[in-house]
Amino acid sequence: QVHLLESGGGSVRPGESLRLSCAASGFTDEFYNSGCMAWFRQAPGREREPVAYIYIYSGNDRLADSVRGRFTISQDSTLNTVFLQMNRLKPEDTAMYYCAATKQSCRLREDRFDHWGQGTQVIVSS
Repeated sequence: QVHLLESGGGSVRPGESLRLSCAASGFTDEFYNSGCMAWFRQAPGREREPVAYIYIYSGNDRLADSVRGRFTISQDSTLNTVFLQMNRLKPEDTAMYYCAATKQSCRLREDRFDHWGQGTQVIVSS
């Protein structure tokens, strides 16, 4: 059974940085061979939106337009942990951030992913 555990959220001021982590367990070979991990976020009163994804086997990634140039996604050498480095944070980045995984190829679409973590809260406020 796949389990995803996010950490690293917190409360920061505009312009500061945070690094989120997502530790995965239970991946089968299918995940490592062709799967994808991603970050989504959901702000109060808004729908969940994609932030970034990364192919588990290659490390190729893509970021949403709203965060490109400020956020980066990466993974560790075990391929079981994915990071979201968030720089120059803005108040509009305030949201619950969720980690997701799929055996399928990456898409910046919520319905692509069938494994989700519980989320970690990010608050950006002065």
